[in-house]
Amino acid sequence: MYGLARPFLFGLDAERAHGAGLVALEAAYRSGLNPLLGRPPVPFPTKVFGLTFPNPVGLAAGMDKNAAYVDALFALGFGFIEVGTVTPEPQEGNAKPRMFRLPRHRAVINRLGFNNDGVEALVRNVSRARRNTGGLLGINIGRNKATPNESAAADYLFCLERVYPLADYVTVNISSPNTAGLRELQEEQALRQLVGTLREAQERLGAQHGKRVPMLVKVAPDLSDDDIDAAARVLTELQVDGVIATNTTVSRIAVQDDPRARETGGLSGAPLMDKSTAVLRMLRTRLPESIPLVGVGGILSGADAAKKMAAGASLVQCYTGLVYRGPSLIGDCVEAIRRRKEAPSRGNLPNR
Repeated sequence: MYGLARPFLFGLDAERAHGAGLVALEAAYRSGLNPLLGRPPVPFPTKVFGLTFPNPVGLAAGMDKNAAYVDALFALGFGFIEVGTVTPEPQEGNAKPRMFRLPRHRAVINRLGFNNDGVEALVRNVSRARRNTGGLLGINIGRNKATPNESAAADYLFCLERVYPLADYVTVNISSPNTAGLRELQEEQALRQLVGTLREAQERLGAQHGKRVPMLVKVAPDLSDDDIDAAARVLTELQVDGVIATNTTVSRIAVQDDPRARETGGLSGAPLMDKSTAVLRMLRTRLPESIPLVGVGGILSGADAAKKMAAGASLVQCYTGLVYRGPSLIGDCVEAIRRRKEAPSRGNLPNR
């Protein structure tokens, strides 16, 4: 069915198509027609962060910023979905147009800028969701554009405190290239201060709510080797629950021949695969086994998902691949990971 809808969606501006696709998905879910979009994968339970995921394939943050389509997205067969990035106050994001397809490269450039309705709206939406598939929900938090980095911890704390009771895990987004200065929070001293503050809050909230919600940190694919070493030291020291590798890239080397390459923003899709997987692999060699990794960036096939697992991921996420492949990508990834676990290739790292 997605093959029939894709030409129509690709005829629209990329951001309009994004919105139209979600509305159509919700309509299909409410009318009981969602099975036409694809068959959910056979369960493949995977335990990570002390949680059991129905399968190891998730939806990356950015697709459903306000958690308005949670049940419809779960019905596609994801083992988990991550909503957000959400900020304390609503914000419009950057000026339009701000999302662009690069079809020849199976890629997207976006400079959305954390456009969302604010954390209170997201909490209301999550509270209304039925979440009856057994899939797990991650909530991705960030700072408002107008908040300087010196005050960023207050924004992250505000969001963390509000989403904690509803989330299965929380992701701290310090790696989007579309909020000015945000990536500076990945620098060693700033990272230690921010994540240290949030780890203290996580323990306090765990005692308050009687449950411990894992907290992950999402990093950029554009870090230098020294930056990766420093980040790994800090995240190990602070004993974070997991790391998501990676966000979008500002590099245009892989798409420099495309007229859209001049657009600013984060590049996702197939050209990100090798770059993000290299960062994932480096982090796996620098972090203890007690800190699992989520591989995201450039997954457009089951083989891509299996490569992320071979590089050290315990779970994977996709987003841009859905734009080009549709929901069938989910099942392809689950089956490829299942096959890899049942008959791992020599030299691959074991599944975690």
